Amino acid sequence: MGTMKLFLATLVTLAVSFSVDACPPADRAALLALKAALNEPYLGIFNSWSGTDCCTNWYGVSCDPTNQRVADIVLRGESEDPIFEKAGRSGYMTGSISPSVCQLDRLTTLVVADWKGITGEIPACIPSSLPILRILDLVGNQISGKIPADFGSLGRLTVLNLADNKLTGTIPPSIVNLGSLMHLDLSSNKLAGVIPSDVGKLTMMSRALLSRNQLSGSIPSSFANIYRLADIDISMNQLSGLIPAQLGSMPVLSTLNLDSNRLSGNIPSSLLSSAGLNILNISRNSLDGNLPDVFGSKTYFTVLDLSYNKLRGSIPKSLSLARYIGHLDLSYNHLCGPIPLGSPFDHLQASSFANNDCLCGSPLRTC
Repeated sequence: MGTMKLFLATLVTLAVSFSVDACPPADRAALLALKAALNEPYLGIFNSWSGTDCCTNWYGVSCDPTNQRVADIVLRGESEDPIFEKAGRSGYMTGSISPSVCQLDRLTTLVVADWKGITGEIPACIPSSLPILRILDLVGNQISGKIPADFGSLGRLTVLNLADNKLTGTIPPSIVNLGSLMHLDLSSNKLAGVIPSDVGKLTMMSRALLSRNQLSGSIPSSFANIYRLADIDISMNQLSGLIPAQLGSMPVLSTLNLDSNRLSGNIPSSLLSSAGLNILNISRNSLDGNLPDVFGSKTYFTVLDLSYNKLRGSIPKSLSLARYIGHLDLSYNHLCGPIPLGSPFDHLQASSFANNDCLCGSPLRTC
């Protein structure tokens, strides 16, 4: 009788340990469906996706230790992982992201990035099915279609990186409801339409990268409401209208790239007098008027590119008061008169001043 009790106790122990240590069969099935929709021919990263326990030694998969539910999928095609180093190549994968991923409803991280050949659309079920998703990174593929309209329901999302794909349509207006979002990168797609005017509701955001799309309309002044925003890049679009003066008053903004758009009007003096901005590129627009004479001892630009505009008048003498100016480009405007003496002009080349109406002085011809 004692032997039977011991046998039964052992069975119970095995059953409990299996239920605690092994991932749920439904999660395993969802992962296998995800694998079936993808083809990775060179590295064999999916060879480890076998056996009953997807929480142990499945490449790129990790589980919540408290309930063994799949919590993270991290598959990067450019990695320092030994698999990549041994093969001596970056990853290449074709296929698409299966909607089966939406069955993993405790997922907090979904990274399927830099595989170059993945096509198809973003599964429309993601916003409604993955309520605790914090990181969605699909950069560097060939994903097409639209960004799901209800993306704004991903209330815990901190990183949204869909850059370097072939997405079309508009930026969903609901995106401004992502109250936890810190990093937004939609650059290098084919997105059109306007930037939501109330983008300023994204109060946690530190980077807004929207370059290389087909966005039109004006730059929302509400960007200035985002206290933590350090990096705005909306270059290479079709934006028009004025540059909001409020951008120059943002407390931690250090990089502002607005080049290659259709912006017009004067350069707000607040941009050039900002003590925090150190990269400002507003080249290749239709900006006109005089350059504001507002530089001073707190001016510190590693890059100040105002080239290919319609600026007139002279170069402000206050530029020589700047604490530091690294790369300065005033070429292809309608500037006139003598180039001021001293720093930073004494270390700049003639190309910084080329193709203006009548600039003179070193490093150009003498006045």
